[in-house]
Amino acid sequence: MLRGLYNWTMEKAAHPHAVWWLAFFCFIEASFFPIPPHPLLGLMCLAEPKKAIRFGLVATFASVLGGLFGYGIGYFLFDAVGVPLMAAIGLADSLPAARCTFDEYGVAAVIIAAATPVPFKLLTITAGFLGMSLIPFILASVAGRALIFLTVGILFRAFGAPIKRVIDKYLGTVTTVFVVLVVGGILAITQLGGDEDEADPCAATQSPAAERLTLN
Repeated sequence: MLRGLYNWTMEKAAHPHAVWWLAFFCFIEASFFPIPPHPLLGLMCLAEPKKAIRFGLVATFASVLGGLFGYGIGYFLFDAVGVPLMAAIGLADSLPAARCTFDEYGVAAVIIAAATPVPFKLLTITAGFLGMSLIPFILASVAGRALIFLTVGILFRAFGAPIKRVIDKYLGTVTTVFVVLVVGGILAITQLGGDEDEADPCAATQSPAAERLTLN
């Protein structure tokens, strides 16, 4: 069953319209969709290693555009759309921690979120709400998204065929390792919200506007 699913996914990843689906998922993931596009990008790069860098570029710029959409949600519709949206996808408890991250790291927070398993949408919406300057936000988004997506593209362009042979031969083992990494990433993300019993480290310094990020 696993082998059949893998073969089916590889076939779809090589579909002529797959690049449009990649762009679509990268866009919505950066603003509201909970599932990351990285697995689709990886499979597309596996299916067609010669186009891997192109796929990485598409993923980068579509995600940055989606990040701008998320920024707009935070800037114009934070209370009406942003907060309910974060609650719907299970990230509401992480909003205060996202505020603290901006207080401490500023532009670097966007780069960190764009290049790591931290949900990018959490930082794009928060950046919009806090009124982060648009140009630094765009540059940070491009830097972070390019770091992760273009790295994938370059690696698969250079080593795509050997990597595919390993996956073809050891599909079960690779799947197990991937699941372990995903679960580990989810556990790391859940820690972003911190311990509810601990005092809010930003409580003493937060502005009246930022206090709206702390959900009761």
